[in-house]
Amino acid sequence: MKPLFRYLSAGCSLLLCAQLSFAQGVKMPAPSPGQTIHQDFALSFIEVNYSRPAIKGRKVMGDLVPFDKVWRTGANGATVITFGDDVKFGGTDVKAGKYGLLTIPGKSEWTVILTKSLDVTSPAAYKPENDVVRVKVKPTALPFAVENFMITFDDIQSSSANMLLIWENTMVSVPLTAEVDSKVVAQLDAAMKGDKKPYFQAASYYYETNRDLKQALAWAEEAVKENPTAFWIATLKARIQAKAGDKKAAKATAEKAIELAKAAKNDDYVVINQKIIASL
Repeated sequence: MKPLFRYLSAGCSLLLCAQLSFAQGVKMPAPSPGQTIHQDFALSFIEVNYSRPAIKGRKVMGDLVPFDKVWRTGANGATVITFGDDVKFGGTDVKAGKYGLLTIPGKSEWTVILTKSLDVTSPAAYKPENDVVRVKVKPTALPFAVENFMITFDDIQSSSANMLLIWENTMVSVPLTAEVDSKVVAQLDAAMKGDKKPYFQAASYYYETNRDLKQALAWAEEAVKENPTAFWIATLKARIQAKAGDKKAAKATAEKAIELAKAAKNDDYVVINQKIIASL
């Protein structure tokens, strides 16, 4: 009997190993898929790594996600946010770097937390002493349901944006800002001392930020001299002249830009300059 027992034992072991080997090779969809959001912002970026749990017919806020308790703000591992440059997070200065993103949801108010801890996945693992910033925000009720938890960015301007946390019928928004103006002006000042002067970029920035329009026009004219067939540069010059109140010059420049755009077969800029003329 012993040989037979050994034979059966060996056979069972081989079968078990085969089953384990097969199981280890199975790949299945994640119930809460991971996502990485990389958003260009100001002069750098913001990146968020998190998982996206689904409603799946459950009650979320106040049940699956309890009120007044620390939430990992996602599923699976900890949610991590990275700032490529210094920002103001909800009005508070935050240095460039990587932080854990946590929340404490409430019926009428949420607390959004940036923490030094990058591994908080449960209320028990949360350490308030590692907080970098806490922001109080009011939730907004949505008229529709969002199945999967979502982190995204909206109203993205040159130096500001809103980070949105959305799930079920709830959305919260955290304002973000960054210092851009002084950095760009410093770069332009330095570049203007070099051999290759960024006339077009400088004129564009002065026009967009309502700076010295006389200086902006001078730079635009230099850019036109360097590239006289560039319809986009002529368009910028027309816009500067229009903003400065010189309608006659703006019209003449826009007409020249239309001529150049037609020669380049660029219908978009033909329409843009027609609108500039119509607005004068």
